[in-house]
Amino acid sequence: MERRVTGIGGVFFKAQDRDNLNIWYGKHLGIDIKPWGAVFEWLDPKRDNEPGHTAWSIFKSDSDYFQPSEKTFMFNYRVEDLHGLLAVLREEGVQVMDKIEESEYGKFGWIMDPEGNKIELWEPPLNMPEE
Repeated sequence: MERRVTGIGGVFFKAQDRDNLNIWYGKHLGIDIKPWGAVFEWLDPKRDNEPGHTAWSIFKSDSDYFQPSEKTFMFNYRVEDLHGLLAVLREEGVQVMDKIEESEYGKFGWIMDPEGNKIELWEPPLNMPEE
């Protein structure tokens, strides 16, 4: 297996007042926030300047999306071969969640690090759907 993680796919965190914090980030940092969050676009020079995206999203404080982690944040890392990487990580003794999601937005899998942080692994689709 060549590279495992190829970049940061997203940064997600919880807030007590998600709506107010979205407004604050929009006003003071100029982030164009949609109801689900924001996307930062960039070009990948290693892939003929193929477009890439990094998601940023605030979750409500009572969201269970980060479970079983009890942390208030979660990172999403881009990968090239989700199924292959998850198989290797299982062999290495990493706690891999059983669930894998596949949609027009790509393939998603989850692992836990030794300190209880849930990590989302994302294999982007060949063509990202338009907003």
